[in-house]
Amino acid sequence: MAAEKPTILVTGGAGYIGSHAAIALQRGGYDVVILDNLVYGHRDIVETVLGVELVVGDTRDRPLLDDLFASRNIAAIMHFAAFAYVGESVENPAKYYDNNVVGTLTLLEAAIAVNIKKFVFSSTCATYGVPDTIPIPETHPQNPINPYGASKKMVERILQDFDTAYGLQSVTFRYFNAAGADPEGNLGEDHDPETHLIPLVLFAALGKRDNIAIFGTDYPTPDGTCIRDYIHVTDLASAHVLGLKYLLDGGESAIFNLGNGNGFSVRQVIETARRVTQREIVAVERDRRPGDPPQLVGSGEKAQKMLGWNPKYADLNDIIAHAWQWHQQRHG
Repeated sequence: MAAEKPTILVTGGAGYIGSHAAIALQRGGYDVVILDNLVYGHRDIVETVLGVELVVGDTRDRPLLDDLFASRNIAAIMHFAAFAYVGESVENPAKYYDNNVVGTLTLLEAAIAVNIKKFVFSSTCATYGVPDTIPIPETHPQNPINPYGASKKMVERILQDFDTAYGLQSVTFRYFNAAGADPEGNLGEDHDPETHLIPLVLFAALGKRDNIAIFGTDYPTPDGTCIRDYIHVTDLASAHVLGLKYLLDGGESAIFNLGNGNGFSVRQVIETARRVTQREIVAVERDRRPGDPPQLVGSGEKAQKMLGWNPKYADLNDIIAHAWQWHQQRHG
């Protein structure tokens, strides 16, 4: 008789990164249950592309979590559910600490109550703040400069304490700029509002925007614009599946950066998008935005060594080509 496939709860699985992780889990032989409050997630993606069970609810709803865990044999949790708009977190920190910290704490307490002790956490390079060294290693000091980053750092601390007190094993991924789309074209980035550079550039290519703004052209970088480490969302998803396998095989709690180790400037992204789309994209130069570090690039060496993670799509051309395929289908 075939062994039963482990069931993984994916919170935020109707969102951008969570849905890509869900499809990677399915391809890896796992059963998936998605918990999403659909504030930013997409029901149609879960129902038409993933075809898995969707529980509509919030991680702060303890009775709902208790019912969910009581009625399903959940082997581990992959936790993506969070608010992630940096600017909004500065304007409304209460919303971020309530959703990101209280929501995660409630989820963890419910999991511990039923002896679920394998947890994969979606963190962020925003916990580092303005970096002292490039590329950023996991040992770099954490000095977040906004409530979003601070909320994720707080959850990291909670996970350390839950390991010590309750034996909860966790893998935390601090990642850089998620980008791209499923190479098969079924999934992609669809935020409202959209704040990420690559989709905004592609909206300009589609004629949905008049132009794309370059915020700051006087940074200490080769072309004067900010440099970021763009990591393909499919590569992010594969790392989460490897992290899960590491935990299910008995691995101890660990923290990993997910970055390609090389960065691309705003101008490079726009030029690559012009080449990929063969469309005119008007760029306008604006003043710097407060709080934008000149350069954010992460080292993924630890994940490569410990998890065997090997990014397939580190090339910016591939990242933008896959995103363009998705955007034409979704928004064209």
